Amino acid sequence: MAKFVVHATWDDCGHLSEEAKQSLWESIPEYQRDARSKGIPQLGSGAIFPIDEQFIIVPDRKIPDHWPRCFGLDVGWNRTAAIWLAKDLDTGITYAYSEHYMGKEEPAIHAHAIRARGATIPGVIDPASRGRSQIDGRTLIQAYIDLGLDLESALSAVEAGLFIVWQLFSTGQLKLFESLANLRQEIRLYRRDADGKVVKANDHACDALRYGIVSGRDRMRTIVPVPDPNREFNTHDGGGYDGSWMG
Repeated sequence: MAKFVVHATWDDCGHLSEEAKQSLWESIPEYQRDARSKGIPQLGSGAIFPIDEQFIIVPDRKIPDHWPRCFGLDVGWNRTAAIWLAKDLDTGITYAYSEHYMGKEEPAIHAHAIRARGATIPGVIDPASRGRSQIDGRTLIQAYIDLGLDLESALSAVEAGLFIVWQLFSTGQLKLFESLANLRQEIRLYRRDADGKVVKANDHACDALRYGIVSGRDRMRTIVPVPDPNREFNTHDGGGYDGSWMG
């Protein structure tokens, strides 16, 4: 018989009022709160990013044109994930504002989706992508470059990278848009085993975030909007571009 698991949080339960959730929260021992309120299994030695979601999640907003951007890319047949980052130059806060999360597709499909979010945004990719592709002998990184992506290999130091991400989370310098459902779900489940090792499962978006934070921020670039050639030129709005693209 087929089996599947559905993870649900209290926020997915429409019948729970804010007052009811607060009352339940206060009645549950602290070590059980993540499991009860977010559906996170109590596995291993603990969460890698033990932080209250309310501290790192922010409402989606328009990304100003002058904020520099980049993306991190983790590739794999079962799941390929990309996370886009933008930096507020006034506050220094980095925002993860968009995600691509898809499995069992060829590089051309992923590259098309990535370029649609901004063809000139630079990215960094899983360093394992320098291994040979089983299809035609090309490396995966070269395949994606040939498909029009501006990519370099990311640094592969896992523990150092996790420390940097955690440091940014805990100091309020890294925030996630609330629409990044896949990244948020992975963070909830991102754990170490009983020996303190990172559990390598359901972590593609987390890896993409780490690559972007550790290596991508050095490549961040301000993207110059390209006016829509199909829209009539208007001197009052800067040539037809309305700045509404968010990512």
